[in-house]
Amino acid sequence: MSMQGRLNIFQRAMLLWNDLHPYNAVHTVEVPAALDRDRLGNILNQALESHGLAGLILDRNAKTYHYRGGPSAEQIAMVPAGQDASMALVDEIQRQLNTAFVLDQSTTPFRFFVIEAQTSFYFGISYFHMVAGAESLVLLMQDLVNTFLDRDERGLSPPVNLYPTTYGPWLRRHPGILLRKVANLPSLFWQLKRSWRPRYSDEMNTDIGFDLFSLSASQLEQLKSTGKSWGITLNDLFLAFMLKIFAPLTDHRAFSSSRNRLSIGTIVNIRKDLKVDSRRTFGLFLGSFVVTHAVPEGISLKQLAEDVNRQTSHIKRTRRYMGTPLDLASSIRSLSMLSTERKKKFYQKHYPLWGGLTNMNLNTTWPQSNQTKPVNYFRAVSTGPATPLVLSITTVQDRVNISISFRTTVFSRADIEYVKSEFLSLLQHLMDNP
Repeated sequence: MSMQGRLNIFQRAMLLWNDLHPYNAVHTVEVPAALDRDRLGNILNQALESHGLAGLILDRNAKTYHYRGGPSAEQIAMVPAGQDASMALVDEIQRQLNTAFVLDQSTTPFRFFVIEAQTSFYFGISYFHMVAGAESLVLLMQDLVNTFLDRDERGLSPPVNLYPTTYGPWLRRHPGILLRKVANLPSLFWQLKRSWRPRYSDEMNTDIGFDLFSLSASQLEQLKSTGKSWGITLNDLFLAFMLKIFAPLTDHRAFSSSRNRLSIGTIVNIRKDLKVDSRRTFGLFLGSFVVTHAVPEGISLKQLAEDVNRQTSHIKRTRRYMGTPLDLASSIRSLSMLSTERKKKFYQKHYPLWGGLTNMNLNTTWPQSNQTKPVNYFRAVSTGPATPLVLSITTVQDRVNISISFRTTVFSRADIEYVKSEFLSLLQHLMDNP
């Protein structure tokens, strides 16, 4: 097994984004047990040592990284619950998203915190997103929490491969993917050129706001039923929700002949495409794609969702999301030639996304149907410089937790309350008109 990894294109992009904007993600489990902080800390440090995750060392010039390994002595921060532990959680996740990791000669790319509730506690991991995708963190959390609860199931299985190969070899074996991606670039550039730009009141201000809400079992069932009835995926339905919600916030598009579309980005987990053994691999395996639509006034949610589905079905069929390295290489090359000030304006000008979506069904990664006390799970991710808002959607058991991270120079708290209420209003309309 290699003792050093070469930074893939997504990791190199995230390093550049982190120079402009803290690029972290946060995963939190609500553990149905009393907190024993010392025991949890021992389990945590044993796992980090066992998996070799202590001490990240980056060499940007050589485009490599490795972990020093060995003993771990990480501390778990105790966050006061105050009068409402769930509100304390929202505040702490927001703080973690805005606190950059210092990338010195040997960095532990994780921070840990706990918040005690009445009959449970929140256990959170904030991490520098470059080191891993969501699935790796879920498996690490599963490892830690199940050990704490003395359950038999395990997450990651040591020894873990920390230096996997990702895009390069796969793309060389499938040159048609890049050829199709190249052929599609004129269309993508046209769509982005026709997309309405979010307005940043201060591009230099990178503050991220955060909020969180949940959907009930009955609401999740309605989403599934609607998706099945319309012949679309839940991800397509969520994208349609986002386009429908953003449209009234961009009503000036109606007066523009050149920029009258809205664009939304989606992150894709590509582990299955690469045939990655997830339980023995810790790393970052992501692709992405963009959907655009004019969202004309009066369009029904069903028509919008079907239009989105036509785009996503073609993207999936041609696996165009696997060509993301081409987009990233182009943006890295462009960013390298710009000043810091112009870098912070780059995506707003050339890649005008109104939002991003990361969607994960935890039930396929961490099934808990046989547990009398299942855990609850929340995810959040930085907006970075590329998009002003990200919805992190996590299905766990029979509920859906939705996190909203947003740039405060684009969206106000009132805007986010509107996003939440309109999401629930659209869903209620589906329930009232099945």
